[in-house]
Amino acid sequence: MHVVFRESHGLDQTDVPQDLGQTPADLVVLSFSDSDLGAFAAGWHRGKGKLPSLRLANLVALKHPLSVDTYAEQTLEGTKGILVRLIGGESYWPYGLATLQDLARRRGIALALLPADGREDPRLDELSTLPVSTLRRLQALCDAGGAVAAQAALAQLSLAAGLYAGPVPGHKSTPVHGFYDPAKGVIPEPAESDRPLVLVSFYRSYLTAADTAPVDALIAEFRARGYAAYGMFAASLKSPETSLWLRQTLPRLAPAAIVNATAFSAQGSDGSASPLNTTGCPVFQVALSTARKKDWAAAARGLSPADLAMHVVLPEVDGRILAGVISFKSPGKQDPDLQYSRFAHRPVPDRITAIVDRMEGWLRLAALPNAQKRQA
Repeated sequence: MHVVFRESHGLDQTDVPQDLGQTPADLVVLSFSDSDLGAFAAGWHRGKGKLPSLRLANLVALKHPLSVDTYAEQTLEGTKGILVRLIGGESYWPYGLATLQDLARRRGIALALLPADGREDPRLDELSTLPVSTLRRLQALCDAGGAVAAQAALAQLSLAAGLYAGPVPGHKSTPVHGFYDPAKGVIPEPAESDRPLVLVSFYRSYLTAADTAPVDALIAEFRARGYAAYGMFAASLKSPETSLWLRQTLPRLAPAAIVNATAFSAQGSDGSASPLNTTGCPVFQVALSTARKKDWAAAARGLSPADLAMHVVLPEVDGRILAGVISFKSPGKQDPDLQYSRFAHRPVPDRITAIVDRMEGWLRLAALPNAQKRQA
């Protein structure tokens, strides 16, 4: 039968068959989450040379039964191990799961079907071909998130499929909050330095998704200008545990400035001030837009209503100084090794330069004697 795959740009693309055009590989990871896939991409590259070949695909492109059949025939027939992260259980992707479990049993493929909501799913265990103990280890690594845990999950899947995988160095779990260095990952605390300290506060989810490019670019720009710059991540600034940690840690570190890339207001439910206000240093708000850059450039208001509310309006409740937008979400170039194009936050260099210029102006003004300041 000859099948014609037609292009569609409608709002509902789930009914349109798609051909991903991926060639076979030893391992395949499927998920509805770009964050999941981004972490596995980073994990595979981290262990490149010590892991089997890999393909990544978003399940959104495999909603139509014909898409599933085509992908199974062209890509999955030659694989040794398949890992699927699924939200919603069997009912959310029934045809795909039926196809995969049939293929896995016929071909002797190591199939791990894992729930992505942190709970156990006996039905997915039943459809998988691996022991429950292996499925639980894989689920724990996937739930932990981050490139190291993703690499460890790929290594575990490789071994279950009878393939070689090298050792995985590094911490395989990500703490609820902590400090971050782009070159080292999670660190105990910023190194002591004579240079002024700038901290960039961001969500832990960016770290576990290996989606820190805007934060990395901002830190690199500050370091290039002579600052000691580090990241500071948390699942939520409103968490009592994180709030206490920040209130105890920030005064001791005495940063010259804080750049906040988290959204909403961080005031406590009791009306207490944001923990970022502890030191009295200026806190600048930056936005990681969820839209594409071309949409932002074409819109008279710039950011979307949702981005304006989350990144501008609500942070102003905390007295934030709006610095601007540092990134937009867009698909990257296709990774030739993984045959996958990731949708992620992309930093905009000229916006980052302009934002650091603006912040340096505030810092210079703060150090200027009052007699030398001119009122506008």
